[in-house]
Formats: sequence, structure tokens, C-alpha cells
Amino acid sequence: MGDAAPFGKGRVRKLFGLDRSGAEPAPTRAGQPLRPFTLPNLIGYLRLIGIPIFLVLAFNSGDGREPLAALFFFLIAGGDYVDGFLARVTGQYSRLGALMDPVIDRLTILSGIVVCWHFELLPRWLLALLLIRELATLLLARWGLSHGVDIEVNWFGRVAVFPVMISLLLALLVDTWIATALLILGIALGVIATYLYARVGRDQIQAGQTSAAAEESAQQ
Repeated sequence: MGDAAPFGKGRVRKLFGLDRSGAEPAPTRAGQPLRPFTLPNLIGYLRLIGIPIFLVLAFNSGDGREPLAALFFFLIAGGDYVDGFLARVTGQYSRLGALMDPVIDRLTILSGIVVCWHFELLPRWLLALLLIRELATLLLARWGLSHGVDIEVNWFGRVAVFPVMISLLLALLVDTWIATALLILGIALGVIATYLYARVGRDQIQAGQTSAAAEESAQQ
């Protein structure tokens, strides 16, 4: 009986994404089948469909502060948590989901940047920094895939998403300094995350090259 509570707590923390320790699920790894037809991936498809709808609603508003557009942005951003929760509950992990989710997150943020830039809802120099960081992350992920390396999301990367998304959402609703402060925090955390991604990716590639060289030397 004494071990049941800790196990139960740990299980709940895992399900709600509060505990991300341990290896990534095997079905999400490189070389695994895509498995496009899963419930979590359905959420991902709906998030993708929602992005152009959000953009149309926002650009058809007078000042970018359209409550319905903000609602769509909230649902698209929150969908990232929903599909992760469903994957953990149902066990329907997939390689496609692992590849698709970070891309949809980037597209969501980029769509928010476009609207906030056009209507000057946030300082444009901060939006430019955020854009550079997002593009750097996409290029880094592409570089890792081209070298056969999965660059796993680190703690800074996970946390950085929240202040950025909340900042963009707030800017779509009201004019407040809190949105700017959260954006600064999110960018700072994101820059640290990107640096760590690059360092881990470099180390993994170098380790792979060293291992390959050692195997080739042993065969000669």
C-alpha cells in the first residue's frame, strides 16, 4: 500500500506532461513508420487547418484585436498540449506526430508574429528577434534530421513556448505591457534552448562520426 500513492502520483505527472524524464517513446524515433492515422495526429491536422482561419479573421479585423481570431489562436496553441495528452493516455505515439508537432508550433508562432507585426500589437524589434529565433530552430531541426540526429526538446525549449504564446494571445486581445514582458522572457529562454539544441546536436554527430571511424578501423 505504501508504494501505491507514489506510483499513482508519478503516473498522473507523466500523463499531464509534468514529468518528461526518461527516453522518448520508441514509435517517435527515426526510422519508425509515420502512422498518420492516430487521434493525436487528428488534433494536429485540425491545428493546421485553424492557422489560415485565424489569419483571415485577424486580417479582416480593423486593428488585429478580434476576439474570435484570438479564440482560434488559443485553440491552436492549446492543441499542442491536447494532442500530447491524448498520445500519453492512448499510447498512440507516432513518428509523424513527433515531426509535425514542432513544425505546427513554429507555424502558430509565425502566424502570431505576422498579425502582431502588421497591426503593431507588440514592439517590432522584439518580433524580429522572435522570428530569427524561430527560423534558427527550424533550420537546426532540419540540420539534425539531415545528419540522422533527433534533437530532443530541452527544458528551456518547453518552458519558452508558454510566455511566447501567452504574450501573442494577450496582444491579440488587449494593449498591455505584460505581453511585452512575457515576450522578452520567452525570447531569452528560447535563445538558451536553441544554443543547447545546437550543442547537443553537434555532440551527437561527433559521437556518431567517432563511432563509425572506430568500427571502420576495427574492420581493417
